[in-house]
Amino acid sequence: MRLLLGFLAALITTTGLVPAASASESRPIHETAWVETGTDQDRDGKPDRVAADVIRPDARVRVPVILDVSPYYACCGRGNESQKKTYAPDGTPQQFPLFLDNYFVPRGYAVVLADVGGTNRSSGCFDDVADGIAVVNWLNGRAKAFDAPEGGRPVTADWATGDVGAIGKSQDGATAIGMAASGVRGLKTVVPIEGVADNYSQLIANGAPLATPENTGSAFTYNERAAELCKPFEADLKTRMGTNGDYTAYWRSVHYVPRPGQASVLVAQGFGDSAVAPNQFASYWDALGRAGVPRKAWLSQAGHVDPFDLQRAQWVATLGRWFDRWLRGVRNGVETEPAVHLEIAPDRWTDVRSWPPASLPATFRPSADGTLGLRGSGTATVVDDPAVGREEWATGASAARFTGAPLTSAVRLAGLPSVTITASSDKTAARLGVALVDYGPADVRNTANYGSGIKNLTTSSCWGVSRPGDSACFLDTAADLVHVDHRIVAAGWADLGHHASPRHGEPLVPGRAYSMTFTLTALDHVVPAGHRLGLLLGGTDGQLFDPALPALGDTLTFDLARTSVTVGLTKPEH
Repeated sequence: MRLLLGFLAALITTTGLVPAASASESRPIHETAWVETGTDQDRDGKPDRVAADVIRPDARVRVPVILDVSPYYACCGRGNESQKKTYAPDGTPQQFPLFLDNYFVPRGYAVVLADVGGTNRSSGCFDDVADGIAVVNWLNGRAKAFDAPEGGRPVTADWATGDVGAIGKSQDGATAIGMAASGVRGLKTVVPIEGVADNYSQLIANGAPLATPENTGSAFTYNERAAELCKPFEADLKTRMGTNGDYTAYWRSVHYVPRPGQASVLVAQGFGDSAVAPNQFASYWDALGRAGVPRKAWLSQAGHVDPFDLQRAQWVATLGRWFDRWLRGVRNGVETEPAVHLEIAPDRWTDVRSWPPASLPATFRPSADGTLGLRGSGTATVVDDPAVGREEWATGASAARFTGAPLTSAVRLAGLPSVTITASSDKTAARLGVALVDYGPADVRNTANYGSGIKNLTTSSCWGVSRPGDSACFLDTAADLVHVDHRIVAAGWADLGHHASPRHGEPLVPGRAYSMTFTLTALDHVVPAGHRLGLLLGGTDGQLFDPALPALGDTLTFDLARTSVTVGLTKPEH
């Protein structure tokens, strides 16, 4: 028997597959472990415990683990169809959202879906990265767990190899990024999909808070118990975040910088994503490269979308090979293939070795006559109107608009554009809004105003093994296209009072000009021949900023000779 088990273990390790009999005849084990985090953040006098729902093969070989730590399993659901966890009458987990369990458990992986502290069946409060680290420690025998939320019998993960891959979209992806940066032992790879690495730039745009403190927390995900007990925790968090936009020690603590030797990274991002702007990806991708971390990227023109709903078969295959490589040690060459899978136009994909491409930085300057060229001159005045957003700016409302000459040939804009703004305000505070626009007709993914760029079809496709209460079949999707006469391809925002440093803002002297340089959102966009490149200069972006924020009521005057935008230009990919 030992020889047979050794052979099965070797087969799993070398091929990444479970024998067909195991996949079709063996019913997987469903169980829950309540993992102690070592904290008492809800202040109830008991150890906080994170509920980790497990589905694993019923086999006598240890298996690696795919882990998703999320606050959304009860409140909001996961995936394009907003699937939630469901449970049998005795509390045994039944539906595991998404396809990971259906596809990977028959292939010899365990899937663990953990509830962030204070959400669904977990106690404690929202401390996502620490919660995920606790689960990884339990899977490696370094943390305690029990079979009931209040205690009960100890539960060990003696079925796990200790090798863990963390995956997730949006908040779940941010958690995976933070876990990787911690260097926790046993975490071998992470797959963040539209995840946040720099929480400051996600919630504060160069000193300008995007929302009031009441609208920046995660309290909406709490279970009924945590909603009450975690009020002091949330109040302390908001105090540490601050309300003036300054970059403080708290924001440094939640800026997850990759470290050499950390878990490898397969990252996905949409350039049309308004929920998690693509500058999150660009900065993180660059930091991964500087740290020498093995990395691979899927980059689309869609919005806040999982690659599973863009190129389903290709994504599942890539994910399988990625997990086989980093959780099983299979030398399948996935890390030596082209590093970036890039969508260059709706449903047109190519593979490239690096991103951003080598490019020529080009600087454009606006002029008072409304042109955009190599030299700028004059001034432009904008009355701040927080009820108007950048899509309306693009048509000339409540912003200064500048356009260049028609392009004689197509150009590709890629990377992180930057702007230098020189402006004065007639008040002691002012917000800045900037957008880079491609003016010209095109059929593009519908991502304006937080659109996803995809639509559900009536057909379904199945990925893995269905079980009672947990289907492996999901609605197919297609590109949601719209015909436009312009497209905002990059944007950026700032508080002019933080012109000197994000660490500390200051009141403006009315009428005094201040210069400030900051980046726009990352892009990879082809501007066709005949189109015009445009620049928009405005104040508060009503499409982005929380309407509960104070209206500043200022008038901005831009010094156009000292205002410019710089972007990388190169030839389009064919």
